[in-house]
Amino acid sequence: MLKIENLSKSYGNFKAVENFNLTVKEGEIYGFVGPNGAGKTTIMKIMSGLLPADSGIITVADENILHNIKKLKQTIGYMPDFFGVYDNLTVIEYLLFYSSAYGIPEDVALNRASELLELVDLKDKINEYVDGLSRGMKQRLCLARTLVHNPDILILDEPASGLDPLTRHQLRYILKHLSGQGKTIIISSHILTELAEMCSSICIIDKGNVIMSGNIEEILFQVDSSNPLIINVYGEVNKAVPILRSNKYVRTISVDNNNIMVTFIGRKEDEANLLKELILNDVLVVSFKREQSNLESLFLKIMEKGSEFE
Repeated sequence: MLKIENLSKSYGNFKAVENFNLTVKEGEIYGFVGPNGAGKTTIMKIMSGLLPADSGIITVADENILHNIKKLKQTIGYMPDFFGVYDNLTVIEYLLFYSSAYGIPEDVALNRASELLELVDLKDKINEYVDGLSRGMKQRLCLARTLVHNPDILILDEPASGLDPLTRHQLRYILKHLSGQGKTIIISSHILTELAEMCSSICIIDKGNVIMSGNIEEILFQVDSSNPLIINVYGEVNKAVPILRSNKYVRTISVDNNNIMVTFIGRKEDEANLLKELILNDVLVVSFKREQSNLESLFLKIMEKGSEFE
C-alpha cells in the first residue's frame, strides 16, 4: 500500500502542494484529475524522487521512503509526460542503457528487456532504431523503460496523450495486466473517459489540494445524489405514483408517458427498498436508475462547486 501524508511543496511564496494526503491500495489503478497547474506533476515528481518536498511522508509497506532516495527510486517507476528517447539507439540498446543506470547486470537486463518487449508488443522491433518508431510505439517503449527495474509502483504522467484510439486500447490492456500482477499504478490524464475505463478510484486536485478522492462509483453517487431517479414502468403509471408519494425520501414526481422522474434524497439502500416496494405492489418496472454523470461532467461539477465537496 502507498500512503502519502501532509505532503507540501512551495516555490517562494507560491504553494504548489499543500498538506496533500492520499492512500492507494496495492494493485490499484488510481487516477489523478485536475486542471493545468493543479499540482499533479509536482506531486508525481516528488513521489518519484525527482523533486524534494518541503515536508511530508511517503510510506510504502510501512516504511517511509521519501528521504531514502535510493529506496524510493527502486520502488517507483516514473514515466513523465515529456520523455526522452535516444534516436541513435536501437530498441534493445535503449532498454539496456536504462537498465545499466539501475545497476542491473547485463545478462539479467537482456532477459528482462525481452520479457518487457513482449509485454508491450515490440519484440519484432528489438533491433530497430528508436527514431523509426511511431509515437505509440515510443510510448510503449517508454513504459517498458519504466519497468526495467521491476518497480512495485508505476507513476505515469499523461501516458495516453497524443495516442490514437487503438494505441490507447493497447496501453489500457497492458496497464490492467500489470495491475493484475500486483503493481500499483497512478495515472494523470486530461482524457477523463480514459481514466474512467482504467481506474477504480480517482483523486481530484486543484491548487495543490485534494478536492475529492475515492472510488469513482461512490463519488459519482455523491455528486449525482441530487439528480432525479428515472423509473420506466410497463402498463399503468398511476399504480406507481401513490407508492412514490408515500415514500418519505421522495420530494417531487413528474410523469412523461411511461417514464417517472423522481427527486429522491435517500441513499442507495433506500433506492433499493423503493424498487422492492414497487415490485411487491405489482408495478412492472422496466428500468430504475438515477440520472448519471460521466467523469467529465463530474469533474466540471466539482470544479464549479470547489470546497463544497471537501
